[in-house]
Amino acid sequence: MPETKFRSFRVDAVVLRHSDYGEADRLLTMYTRQLGKTRAIAKGARKIASRKAGHIEPFTHVRLQLAKGRDTFIVTQADTVDAYLPLREDLVLTSQASYVMELLDRFTYENDTENTATFQLLTDTLSRLASKADPWIVTRYYEMRLLDYMGFRPQLVECANCGSEIKAEDQFFSFTAGGVICPRCGQGLPNLRSISVETLKYLRHFQRSSYAEASRARPSPEVQQEAEVLMQGYFTYLLERELNTPGFLKKIKG
Repeated sequence: MPETKFRSFRVDAVVLRHSDYGEADRLLTMYTRQLGKTRAIAKGARKIASRKAGHIEPFTHVRLQLAKGRDTFIVTQADTVDAYLPLREDLVLTSQASYVMELLDRFTYENDTENTATFQLLTDTLSRLASKADPWIVTRYYEMRLLDYMGFRPQLVECANCGSEIKAEDQFFSFTAGGVICPRCGQGLPNLRSISVETLKYLRHFQRSSYAEASRARPSPEVQQEAEVLMQGYFTYLLERELNTPGFLKKIKG
C-alpha cells in the first residue's frame, strides 16, 4: 500500500477486475489517476442492499473515497463517473474493453507510480469503444500509445539492427530487437516476422499521429489481420505469456 498524506482521500479510478473477499466483500484491482494501479476492499459489496455494488463493476470509471486499512485501502464511498453502458450491451465490445483492461493490467505493477497520461488513455479508449468508433482503430491506437507509456515503443523508422532508414518496401519485424529489420539484416537474423509495407505504414501512422488523425485510417482487411497478429506476437514476447482475451474475441467474431 503506497504512502499517502491523509487517512482518507479521493481517487479517480477505473475498475480492472474484482474478486470475492471474505463473506460479503469485494477486492478491487483498479487503475487510478493518482496512484497508478492499486487495490482496495469494498466492504459488504456483495450484499443485495449494498450501495457500492453498482459502482464497482469492471471497466467502470468511478470516483472513490478511500481510507487506509491495515494492509490495503478501504472503499468508503463510490460514485460512478461513466459506466460506459454500451460496452455491457454488446459481447464484442465487452470483449474489446476486457482486452484493453487485460493489457494494462499485465503491463503495470501495483503501487508503481502516478501516471495521468495512462489513465487518460484508458478512459479515452473506453469512451471511444462505447461511442461505437471502429474498434480495430481504437484498439491499435491504444496499443501503440500504451507501448510508448510503458517504455516499449517499437522502432518503426530505422532498422533496429543496423540503424539504416527503413525504405518503402516489405520488411521484417524482430520481437527481440523491438522493431523493424531491413531486408539486408533480415537475411542473417533468426526469429523474424515479415511485415508488409502497407502494415508498417499504418503502424507508423498510429505511432506518430493524434487519435483524430488515426481515426481517418482505412486499412484493408489483410492489413488489419497482419497488424493484429504482429502486435499479439510482440505482446506475448514482452509479457512472456499469451493474453486471454484475444482468443475469446476471435471465437465470438467467428
